[in-house]
Amino acid sequence: MAERGRGATLNGEAIRVSSVDALDQALLVTGFPYDIRTTGETNLPEYAALSVRAQAVRRLGSAVLDLCYVACGRLDGFWELALGPWDMAAGGLIVQAAGGRVTDVRGGPWRLEGPGILASNGPVHDAILSGLGAARIVGP
Repeated sequence: MAERGRGATLNGEAIRVSSVDALDQALLVTGFPYDIRTTGETNLPEYAALSVRAQAVRRLGSAVLDLCYVACGRLDGFWELALGPWDMAAGGLIVQAAGGRVTDVRGGPWRLEGPGILASNGPVHDAILSGLGAARIVGP
């Protein structure tokens, strides 16, 4: 549960994002579009770029759960290129309330319209943005 300006809790106990401050020590999570076979934006270049920079990158399957795991400090960062507002609204707020940083995938202000979402513990945010940017330059 979270309330803007009042923190976040899990089962009544306060939660906080992790304190990991180096990307090579960070455990990241992402998702892939349902139309991965037909879309031009697959998230595969971004996955590849960050997989060799982070400790590991996982795919769990639920954006809101991924965001809550970042808020609880179980994971250090999450990104996805395209999500519906219903997939990220609550989780993004929970990450912010737990002390994390949330932007769009290009580092701009996070909006429910996108583009996408990047949520992190804060210290590794810019390094994740750099990896995402490098993937965009190289492309699929």
